[in-house]
Amino acid sequence: MLKVETIIFIVCLYFSAVDHGLSLKCWKCRSLEDPKCADPFDNTSIPFFDCSQEPIDPNLPGLEATLCRKIRQKVDGYWRYIRDCARLGEPGIGGDERYCIQRTGTYNIYTETCTCNSKDGCNSGTSFAPFFPLVFLGVVYVLRGTRFRR
Repeated sequence: MLKVETIIFIVCLYFSAVDHGLSLKCWKCRSLEDPKCADPFDNTSIPFFDCSQEPIDPNLPGLEATLCRKIRQKVDGYWRYIRDCARLGEPGIGGDERYCIQRTGTYNIYTETCTCNSKDGCNSGTSFAPFFPLVFLGVVYVLRGTRFRR
């Protein structure tokens, strides 16, 4: 049977190894409201947004935001940028996130839509990133306890 110290160590190891949550985190901004949202992107004042906190869309029931999206629009000669979580689409073109979908419309409108899900900020789900000092101290604690109790 496992001792309480061992169980506490395993729980601490787990929480130190799993990087802040299981959901995607995207930048969420509009260049009309915040000029730093435009390219070149300045994220110093824009925090990550946890896409699992995105409100449910009544038009898309049951669909969670699992992608990040950047939309670059040229409307009447002015560039606009929108960065947000996305529910629909696929990463890049054919799964290659280096490519974006480009559309040209009437009335001097051009749109480029880039969708991704490979890392936070253009995103990852769960990543294994141990906090090594905590892991080291936990291992030392468990070894110390098992070596002296024989």
